[in-house]
Amino acid sequence: MKVLAIETSCDETAAAVFDGQLGRLLGHQVYSQVDMHACYGGVVPELASRDHVRKLLPLIKATLGEAGVQPGQVDGVAYTAGPGLVGALLVGAAVGRSLAFGWGRPALGVHHLEGHLLAPMLEPSPPSFPFLALLVSGGHTLLAEVRGIGRYRILGASLDDAAGEAFDKTAKLLGLPYPGGPALARLAEDGRPGRFKLPRPMLDRPGLDFSFSGLKTAVFVAIRGLTLDQATRADIAAEFQQAVVDTLITKCRRALEHTGLPSLVVAGGVGANKKLRQELDRLGAASGVRVSYPRPEFCTDNAAMIAYAGCQRLMAGECDDLRIRALARWPLDTLPAVG
Repeated sequence: MKVLAIETSCDETAAAVFDGQLGRLLGHQVYSQVDMHACYGGVVPELASRDHVRKLLPLIKATLGEAGVQPGQVDGVAYTAGPGLVGALLVGAAVGRSLAFGWGRPALGVHHLEGHLLAPMLEPSPPSFPFLALLVSGGHTLLAEVRGIGRYRILGASLDDAAGEAFDKTAKLLGLPYPGGPALARLAEDGRPGRFKLPRPMLDRPGLDFSFSGLKTAVFVAIRGLTLDQATRADIAAEFQQAVVDTLITKCRRALEHTGLPSLVVAGGVGANKKLRQELDRLGAASGVRVSYPRPEFCTDNAAMIAYAGCQRLMAGECDDLRIRALARWPLDTLPAVG
């Protein structure tokens, strides 16, 4: 089965083609709207939706060309149905469902977070089920026990700001350009952890939930009245990043001890953070646990992960009716199991 996939949940327009028989990606394209939103300091939903309208069909055409696949050779269409920005989702959903209808092929709305969880399956040496998953991005931070496709048990989640959101908001406090998370991580490389003392949220209590809004507030208090020269900003960035990493590492260690799972999968945009990967690799070595990541380009939003997840479900016989699905909220643990 050759599956065309579409991803438009936020500010990336993406398309991909995955071949289920060969088990490999044939082509993928991503167009980022970062430059358009930079002057606003964040994503403007209406502008994101309009740009998806402009860019999606040419991007699909380019992806099919890269894959060497004609429309008549597409066996199914997968699109991100949620969670995400409703207007942006509707663009991809309407185009995906319409193409499938016109080609006489099945269509399936895919859960965005399931795509992230399964993104490491696109790598040459994919992890095996079961595993512990840390999904850490701008919109979500959660730990889940994954025993198969659709077999998810949420162990802990963010009660307020996700880790990536805290990165972006802290970067804004430090006067860094958009997108803030990567800019803060680069600045932190020149900083000295320890000059400032920031909390490690919720490590003083049991459980696996996260909370990062207080950490962002602690940064605001720490810099109040200070002259934010380059060295000071770098030191704050380094301490903030270390606080987030320490929190994530401690929660992962607790979850591994609690579940006894043999491997850890890390996905989502913050999963590309170099400092986090270094500390997770140390945790894996110390615990005898394999740690798997998608390549950095598949950590952020992309259609390759949607193509893989959609292909597995389409091959299992799932498909949608003629309704166009776009869900701002969609609990991950409500998905049906495959197999």
